[in-house]
Amino acid sequence: MSRFEHIAAPAAIPATQSRRVPRCHPGRRVAAAVETFFVGQRDRLRIVHLAMFLVFLGVIFVPLLLPDPPGNATPLTHFTTFASYALWGLWFPLVFLSVIFTGRSWCGIFCPMGAASEWANGVGPQRSLPRWLRWEGTPVVSFLVVTILGQTLGVRDHAEGAAELFGGTMLAAIVVGYLYGKRKRAWCRHMCPIGLLLGVFSRLGAVEFAPRSRQPGGEGYTEKGACPTMIHLGRKTESRHCIECFRCVNPAAPAGVHMELRRPGSEIEAIRDHHANRAEVWFLFLGTGIALGGFLWLVLPQFQDLRQAFGEWVIGHGWMWLTEPGPAWLMSVHPERNEVFLWLDFLMIGGFMLGAMALLAGLLAILTAVSAALAGRAGADGTAGTRFTELGYQYAPVAMVSLLVGLGGKLFEPLAASPLGIGGVQATKGALFFLGLVWSVWLGERILARQGVRPVRRWLPLLPGLVGSLVVGLGWWPAIFGL
Repeated sequence: MSRFEHIAAPAAIPATQSRRVPRCHPGRRVAAAVETFFVGQRDRLRIVHLAMFLVFLGVIFVPLLLPDPPGNATPLTHFTTFASYALWGLWFPLVFLSVIFTGRSWCGIFCPMGAASEWANGVGPQRSLPRWLRWEGTPVVSFLVVTILGQTLGVRDHAEGAAELFGGTMLAAIVVGYLYGKRKRAWCRHMCPIGLLLGVFSRLGAVEFAPRSRQPGGEGYTEKGACPTMIHLGRKTESRHCIECFRCVNPAAPAGVHMELRRPGSEIEAIRDHHANRAEVWFLFLGTGIALGGFLWLVLPQFQDLRQAFGEWVIGHGWMWLTEPGPAWLMSVHPERNEVFLWLDFLMIGGFMLGAMALLAGLLAILTAVSAALAGRAGADGTAGTRFTELGYQYAPVAMVSLLVGLGGKLFEPLAASPLGIGGVQATKGALFFLGLVWSVWLGERILARQGVRPVRRWLPLLPGLVGSLVVGLGWWPAIFGL
């Protein structure tokens, strides 16, 4: 049945020091073994890239050649259903979850888009990177456009929409790689719609690639050297741009970069030593908000009421073109499946998502500003702007869990079919969100500690962060427990 049934009228070490771990440390031995393996297989990773590229083409385009699956189809009985589950039940949620354990290893080892972009760069004109591409807002715009387009195309329900979105993204990666950069991944660093989100969450991860002897000056950017994402390796302090391709790692070298295992979340606990970036914090707020809007319009009856009222107003004013179907490349137009989006639907969905984004981002920004002000009164060092940026990172865990629970719902479908049933799914989602909430509060407390706030005075600056995390949870409540 169509989603639109009627319309009457429609304590870290300073960044300048080396963080040496004793060679006998168990974590260091594990990291050294992983280093040795991947460095030894580095030249063979192109085979993995090629295999993933072929798998990507199959998952995206083969369903276009098949008849629609019957209503009782499962991932084991119809390839189209399998492809949909592979994308939204496995790839989407597990890639986000994987950054906690392995950082952005997906990007450097498996991602077919990044690899295709780099292959194209090898035969392209290798032009200098233009200013618009290097702008910090470029990946933010890319993410917002892809997120909204994914909703209006119905990528979860229609193979044509998924093929257009992912195929178009692949084409864009190849074109950007072909035109710009010199043996680098300009796409991965500057324009990938999911790369920045994974980068933010990789700061929570247990894996870090760190220089053995860090040069002073803070995080740097350079188009020279081995790093395909243009990190100045000697000054590397953050994880968000590192795709873990192992090209910079040489276990036999006394200097250079090596892999470390660390306590998850430690980079954000000491965020002031790891190039805290206000644009990244704003993206965390905006990305969480627009993803929430992309979920809520599907489930809230208030959205349908608002759409109906807007449709009646449109017809009353004679704007009949808004009640016509839009182009299939921009929105879902599938009359054979009883789903046809009108221009009115396109504007409503996009407007609702942008409104939810602005509302949630505004609330989180206000609460973070209050935390920063209260921290200053409690004795925190730095300016209000610096404290705002640092405290904004505390929402990373709850934001990541929200995306996992809300937009990766298909991951939990096998659990619903088990003896645990729907109650087990709700309990699992609730437990995950609770862990994310506790982790966010813990990070807030650690950030305040680094700002110099005494333990007995931290509780008050923590309260706005707790409220913000609860606001995020309240927004995703329908995804956890239903309406």
